[in-house]
Amino acid sequence: MLRRLKSAKRSGSSKSDSGASSNSNCMFIAHSTININVSPDVKGGCLYGGTSARIPLAKLRGVQVFTYKELEVATNGFSEANVIGNGAFGVVYYRGLLRDGTVAAIKKLHREGRQGERAFRVEVDLLSRLHSPYLVELLGYCADQHHRLLIFECMPNGTLHHHLHPTQPSRNQPPPLNWGTRLCIALDCARALEFLHEHALPSVIHRDFKSGNILLDQNFRAKVWDFGLAKTGSDKINGQISTRVLGTTGYLAPEYASTGKLTTKSDVYSYGVVLLELLTGRVPVDTKRPPGEHVLVSWALPRLTNREKVVEMVDPLLQGQYSKKDLIQVAAIAAMCVQAEADYRPLMTDVVQSLIPLVKNLSSICPSNSLRFSRTVSPKS
Repeated sequence: MLRRLKSAKRSGSSKSDSGASSNSNCMFIAHSTININVSPDVKGGCLYGGTSARIPLAKLRGVQVFTYKELEVATNGFSEANVIGNGAFGVVYYRGLLRDGTVAAIKKLHREGRQGERAFRVEVDLLSRLHSPYLVELLGYCADQHHRLLIFECMPNGTLHHHLHPTQPSRNQPPPLNWGTRLCIALDCARALEFLHEHALPSVIHRDFKSGNILLDQNFRAKVWDFGLAKTGSDKINGQISTRVLGTTGYLAPEYASTGKLTTKSDVYSYGVVLLELLTGRVPVDTKRPPGEHVLVSWALPRLTNREKVVEMVDPLLQGQYSKKDLIQVAAIAAMCVQAEADYRPLMTDVVQSLIPLVKNLSSICPSNSLRFSRTVSPKS
């Protein structure tokens, strides 16, 4: 794959959208091409706060509009007992019971000027239009006076970050995710980014893809969420856009961090970091590690092409329960994704096609609550 990418770069050719999705062996669920129409209160393709905050959001197809009072009732007055997590910039997540009996995750945003308003409107605008089994579904929103809340489907098993990096291990901490489940999660995430990059038109760049923004459902299937920093890219695949450098340290592609030039390949780098987390069980940046091991990518990259060193890198919690052949292949994919030069990173379609055979080879049924810690699991059909 790397030889092919280098050859393509030398010849100045690039893979087209049609070429990226024409492989008949692809197991990606087919979607119609999605055109993201600009809303009336969008200026220059970017959602703004300020005066536009006074323009009510129209009710969008399939997305309910809630009053603040309704959400107060759903969360028992935003009780601390219903808090299921906290995010950046004062965001709080609550578990709520909606009027129709649906259990939902409610994201309460503390508005931080234009950026906070923009993040809210970007999520509503994008997720009301983008529908994929690999993205967390937006059920509704609340823009009641100064309140800004988003209502999502409930993902009962929390974030991938929580399972890979528990803050305080205890008797209540679930056992570590097994190799088969990690492979399925890697494929689900690759399909999510493939959908955003190569099936949405224009392409969508997540810009904050990380283990904390990957949620697990009751069967430990992965879905991506938190699109507050997302950008719609150029109509040309990998077209560059210039923007402020926002995101999470350790996941930022080097060219984006240094220049602010953002492409779909920036997300590919972030995906590679998550793949390394799945392989090693390490966080992207850990200053408690010995010198030379603080930054996961810098430490891992020289080892990913050495079979012996790859085995030494594996998360010890896996206790050797994995296929060494599959491990080598996943390490090679991760090495491609975290290449310092963006042109050498693969398209997410290539990553999906590389992972499908590995997941198909897993011998038992899909991961479930009872089987997720068994030695092998297989993909959903």
